[in-house]
Amino acid sequence: MTTSTQRVHTNQPTGGPHLRLALPRRIAEAETQSQTQDQTQRDLQTAAVILAARGIEKTYYKGPTEVPVLRGVDLEVHEGELLAIVGQSGSGKSTLLHLLGTLDRPDAGEIHFDGQRIDNAGSARRDQLRNRQFGMIFQFYHLLPELTTLENVLAPLMIAEGAVSYWLHRKQHAAEATRLLTLVGLGHRLTHRPRELSGGEMQRAAIARALVARPRILLADEPTGNLDPQTGGEIIEILRTLNAQENVTIVMVTHDMQIAEKADRVVLLESGKMV
Repeated sequence: MTTSTQRVHTNQPTGGPHLRLALPRRIAEAETQSQTQDQTQRDLQTAAVILAARGIEKTYYKGPTEVPVLRGVDLEVHEGELLAIVGQSGSGKSTLLHLLGTLDRPDAGEIHFDGQRIDNAGSARRDQLRNRQFGMIFQFYHLLPELTTLENVLAPLMIAEGAVSYWLHRKQHAAEATRLLTLVGLGHRLTHRPRELSGGEMQRAAIARALVARPRILLADEPTGNLDPQTGGEIIEILRTLNAQENVTIVMVTHDMQIAEKADRVVLLESGKMV
């Protein structure tokens, strides 16, 4: 005990000069990371709520059997954050994401986007939200096999704008799609078709496609679920970069806590309820 105390006071840690040099650096890095996380949390607390769910309930039916999936879920998403919703299979996290993205309607409760209620919106308004305000990424990439990578990314704009408007702005759109594909590391794959891409590359293309209309919110349903751990880690780092550089709010559902820990904030969904 005396020897240990003397080492602390005389500033002579074991392990040689490399350890003596490394320890202060590691401590400084840990302190910087902690300060950055604290600042991020303070920023989120003052950021506006861009998407909110209140009292959301959803039940599915298998014949005469009721299967409650969501049981009064409340959630607030702050503008600019990367939020991870974590839960086991069957917890209702994908159902919640689909409701937030207006792909389905809740049985009860309300969903608000930018201060306006959207769960009861008509089909035209819901289509507009998905085309312009919400970008979506799925576990399965849903790339069209007959199109090139660049054409797949441009497809949402072709659908949203119609033939005439798209044709008039085709050069600008192609430039933006190319920029996004380069940003996600696919600048060299513009003319390749999905069958020529790896799983990670297809997910990167799907991310670029989800962002091409410059949405305010990106909804990601198990974006790394079909990938190996290394590729999944690369995808979450891409999402973090896009969150910062493209000023897009991201809501991601996952069952992988290692992926979730990369988010600004993590919420847990269990048996249809936030815990």
